[in-house]
Amino acid sequence: MFGRLLDGFCKGLRILLGVLMGALAVPVAMQVLSRYTGIIPSYLWTEELATFLFVWIVMIGSVIAVWDGTHFDVRITRNATSPIMELFQNGVVHLAIMLFGALFLIYGFEYAEFGGRQRSVMMRANLMITHISVPIAGGLWMVLSGYRLAQEIALVRGREGAVQ
Repeated sequence: MFGRLLDGFCKGLRILLGVLMGALAVPVAMQVLSRYTGIIPSYLWTEELATFLFVWIVMIGSVIAVWDGTHFDVRITRNATSPIMELFQNGVVHLAIMLFGALFLIYGFEYAEFGGRQRSVMMRANLMITHISVPIAGGLWMVLSGYRLAQEIALVRGREGAVQ
């Protein structure tokens, strides 16, 4: 039940990611047209907007990568042949993601508060718009990676139960 809820949530994030990617094309296209053609005047706010969108795209993409298991990880041992060793290898990765998620969550609120006291140069937007993405992503990394770890533990328990 909870897995379906998380899967639906991540599907919604994929849709949001597509919308943000489409939205990113607008200020970038405006920048290219103004810089190389002179058709439209040069707008400086487009660079800030592109940066804001890009930050959110990266953070949302990282959350989806944690859910899909497509995030970057380094294996220092060869692939496990037993279910217990596979659980150990994957468990270390999930715990590391959860640890970094906790760090992003804890220190991200301070970072977001710092951004809340600042405004962007051209758009005069509160920088908490982008800074808040850090603790949000960290919390979601913890939840999603914790769920994946619980799934793997349940899978190993199920295999052991079937063997006995």
